[in-house]
Amino acid sequence: MPRPFARAAVTAVAVGALLALAGCGGAPTPSPPPAPTPTPPGDGELKIGTLFPSSGGVAFIGPAQVAGVNAAIREINAAGGVNGAPVVVVNRDSGDASTQKVEESFADLVTQGVDVVIGPSSSVLSQRLLEPAAEADIPLISPAATYPQLTALDTEGIFFRTIPSYPHQAIVLADLFADRDVESVAIVFRDDDLGSSLSAALAAALEATEIELEAVEVAADANAEALAEAVATVKEAAPDAVVLSTPDNGDQTKALITQLSAAGFGGAKLWLTSQNLADYSQALPAGLLNGVNGVIEGAETDAAFQAKIKQEDPAVADFRYAAEAYDATVLAALAAVLAADDGGASIARLLGAASVDGIKCTSFGECVDVLRTQTDIDYDGLSGSTNLDAEGDPQRGTYVVVAYNAENKYARQAVVVG
Repeated sequence: MPRPFARAAVTAVAVGALLALAGCGGAPTPSPPPAPTPTPPGDGELKIGTLFPSSGGVAFIGPAQVAGVNAAIREINAAGGVNGAPVVVVNRDSGDASTQKVEESFADLVTQGVDVVIGPSSSVLSQRLLEPAAEADIPLISPAATYPQLTALDTEGIFFRTIPSYPHQAIVLADLFADRDVESVAIVFRDDDLGSSLSAALAAALEATEIELEAVEVAADANAEALAEAVATVKEAAPDAVVLSTPDNGDQTKALITQLSAAGFGGAKLWLTSQNLADYSQALPAGLLNGVNGVIEGAETDAAFQAKIKQEDPAVADFRYAAEAYDATVLAALAAVLAADDGGASIARLLGAASVDGIKCTSFGECVDVLRTQTDIDYDGLSGSTNLDAEGDPQRGTYVVVAYNAENKYARQAVVVG
């Protein structure tokens, strides 16, 4: 289903009013019977479900997101709740892609009567839930799923996110290269949806500059000879910078890092992207990544927000995606306020309207105060300017720029928005 913003409803009302006015002054006509008022699909209580990992290989990223949702709900309820009622949360484990846990947990959330789900974190798990979420009319809002194909696969308008799609980082990379007077770039990318999307996006982002781009494709099953040929192509192009777009930190990525470094494209010339950015201290020889750059999507959290997260879960040590989970929760609540209804369809319809083209507000309470006298709001949250587009993706993203040290570990250098 499409994602019409609130203006669509306002326009329809305005047109009806004009038609009624146009009938004034003529012969009286019988008044049609009043149209029945549609019954809101919600039950008067916004119930939010979460699907974050508390088991499996990525369980370490789950607690901060759960705490982010819970912190948002605490503040929403302190501000009076949604449409006069407290918000309720039901937290469930998504597991990882090796199990069917996410389907089991989602089915349980449906039974619990949730109106919207914050999560999953994983792109793979999000894709697996698109069909059951559409059937249940329950929107998913992911704080961490970045795969671009999710947008195309979401034919029912049920999937949203508060984290930018993976290829969006091309905008930030192009800006960084321009600021650093880079004149030519090569991108070595895996021949799959992920790598191809970033290659195309980087080409588009560099069109507005004079920076030249050489795109070098490698197959998922490329052997040592094929990888050597790809590196030789890069060497022939002699770029000032090389972007490596691979989907993980596996053997192919490590081989390409090693060979590119040996060919003279290591150190500050090499840029890793968010999917292959990792701690390589135990995986590659010491010093190999010293000076290598990288970008990773997601907002940094300040001490005040970290204290809120710790209030919900004192054990949280990694705060990644907590801000995005918090913002997803606030947007869902604001969409329900705009709709005067907590049903999933109403929330999906007005999520975009809560995030763009209105009066700026930076908390649930502030936005509700604006709505007492105005009709349009634009929530800008802890993760930045959310501004969801018609496909449910953020139009801008916050990124951390990192650099590796001699131990092959990375550290923050700057925060950029693009």
